Amino acid sequence: MTTSSHIAIDIDNQTLTLFAGGRVRTRYPVSTALNGVGEFNGSGCTPRGLHRVRLRIGAGCPVGTVFRARRPTGEIYGPELAAAYPERDWILTRILWLTGCESGINRGGGVDTLRRFIYIHGCPDCVPLGEPRSHGCIRMHSAELVDLFDATPVGTPIQIRTGLDQDSARA
Repeated sequence: MTTSSHIAIDIDNQTLTLFAGGRVRTRYPVSTALNGVGEFNGSGCTPRGLHRVRLRIGAGCPVGTVFRARRPTGEIYGPELAAAYPERDWILTRILWLTGCESGINRGGGVDTLRRFIYIHGCPDCVPLGEPRSHGCIRMHSAELVDLFDATPVGTPIQIRTGLDQDSARA
């Protein structure tokens, strides 16, 4: 699919920038992996390189919808669930499931982003962003994720890098 939009994720600055028509549309704070960057399965790291949105999951679901194994559980995140499961890595509201585009780097074998289940997904609004805290995915707060999801069709290119100049990033 050809798209005029693309996304740049800057690991160093913990930001995601959505470009549309060659211009910055918006920039969001995110949280990438606490373990840093890396591509290997089981590393708990955020994979670098060129990716694309493979699947969009959760369109039309209420904000705060809880997902397990990419399916809505029927629960809506709130204080009761948070108290009942304090250690849970919450996947909320929407999921943009990524696939790597670079064979041997983030696609295929032990470095396959899709098989690692790397997503851009929602997290509780009380979880801090702007610092690495995830298990490999890219976390966002729900309202911002809904905005991004609505502007991001399947096939949208995503560049994940360190030292990325967000205003000139090209995917």
